[in-house]
Amino acid sequence: MSIQACILGCAGTSLTDEERGFFSEVRPWGFILFKRNIDSPDQVRRLVDELRGCVGREDAPVLIDQEGGRVQRMGPPHWRRYPPGRAYGQIPGNDPLYRREIARLGARLLAHDLRAVGINVDCVPVLDVPAPDGHEIIGDRAYGQTADEVALLGRAAAEGLIAGGVLPIIKHIPGHGRALADSHLQLPVVEASYEELEARDFAPFKVLSDMPMAMTAHVVYTAIDPNRPGTTSRIVHRRVIRGAIGFDGLVMTDDLSMKALSGDFAGRTRAALAAGCDVALHCNGDMDEMKGVVAGAKSLQGRSLARAKAALARLARVPEPFDVEEGRARFEAAFQGRFAA
Repeated sequence: MSIQACILGCAGTSLTDEERGFFSEVRPWGFILFKRNIDSPDQVRRLVDELRGCVGREDAPVLIDQEGGRVQRMGPPHWRRYPPGRAYGQIPGNDPLYRREIARLGARLLAHDLRAVGINVDCVPVLDVPAPDGHEIIGDRAYGQTADEVALLGRAAAEGLIAGGVLPIIKHIPGHGRALADSHLQLPVVEASYEELEARDFAPFKVLSDMPMAMTAHVVYTAIDPNRPGTTSRIVHRRVIRGAIGFDGLVMTDDLSMKALSGDFAGRTRAALAAGCDVALHCNGDMDEMKGVVAGAKSLQGRSLARAKAALARLARVPEPFDVEEGRARFEAAFQGRFAA
């Protein structure tokens, strides 16, 4: 049976009969979890197993946004707190390689937590370079203020996840840092020149263009395509994502339920896939909206299917050797006890 080019969410901490039947019938490529789906480690493991059972694939991607800071779906009391991306770039001292080491360690610890409950994809790292007047939706989620800082620490985080058997997703390609609005609520329009975008915004994505997956930005770049946001712009996909950045991995949309996009969900999905996205992402678990996404989706095939297979082939079946307790001690020492990793 074919696999649909979409990633879907569910409403609660266990599947309803309706969700179970729907997922079994439509067979999405993967799933995404949010805080509403999280209670305890045993509960998350059961839910993950149940989701994979619906589609009959043991390695079906199960995603989560586990960045740290204000974007951390799994937290106390069952899981430790992690810092936002910016905290890694602010570790005291003048040694960028030490900050890189701790960023990799933090991601390796995250991977340990996620893999223990069956989650195999983390929507990390954020590679957006924040502009001084940019909206706070990125803010301290960014690793630094410059493209070089973001690329260095973002790559360290991606490598830490891969080493722990969890796949990273670079986001929000080709860059959300200049946006003056929150794309969850409205459509941001960036009016920087192409040269400015290429020098700053695209640069971290180019450094990490060998990563397995990327998530798009619902942002209009007037210098590239003044009529459509990156997610649904064929020009952005061809000229920038696949062209200037040189990314050849799997590209998924950001959440299609965000208010930056307009139209019904079938239309949003069709537009994103036609532009060049391989997979459509829908997060809120609303059944009617998910049915619209599926109506606009298509089976994974051709290059998109090859990219999906290549991404999953990057999963480490046996993570690199890792002393968790020693790693946590080093991590806490780096942050002087401010984050109980």
